[in-house]
Amino acid sequence: MKRIKLTKLVLAALFLSIGLVLPLLTSQIKEIGDTLLPMHIPVMLCGLLCGANYGFLVGLILPFLRSFLFGMPPMYPNAVWMASELATYGIVIGVIYHKIKTDGFKRIYISLLSAMLAGRIIWGIAKKILFGLNGKSFAFAAFITGGFVDALPGIIVQLILIPIIIRTIEKKI
Repeated sequence: MKRIKLTKLVLAALFLSIGLVLPLLTSQIKEIGDTLLPMHIPVMLCGLLCGANYGFLVGLILPFLRSFLFGMPPMYPNAVWMASELATYGIVIGVIYHKIKTDGFKRIYISLLSAMLAGRIIWGIAKKILFGLNGKSFAFAAFITGGFVDALPGIIVQLILIPIIIRTIEKKI
């Protein structure tokens, strides 16, 4: 039991590290990073492999740690709404993946799509609240555009890469 906890802790630390470094590959051009969503992948992988608790914590910590270490994303309001979104991805994907009784790609895709939808809804709610606190508005059209249309390349990358990575790791275990 202690070995399993240690393995999950080490994997969570690895995913946190990947989440810190991966955006450096896209950070030179903000629009590419905003489109490819590089912090989402390690958080979702963490939720799938380590469970909901670790996925939640890595998702919650990652934006704040990146902001502190690298100045990106800006601490307020960006890191706040990103932490809400990423924590939601980590917990939802972990809970659903470990509760579903089916195997294979179906289980991964149900978990992944559920987390993606829940995370984007929480992102929109958090962004609306934080914009409202600053006297700004966040329209539904901006939610659809930012959460789905602009993010489509990142969503496609996630839908391709994450199932392949998980299935490869599951075969090795």
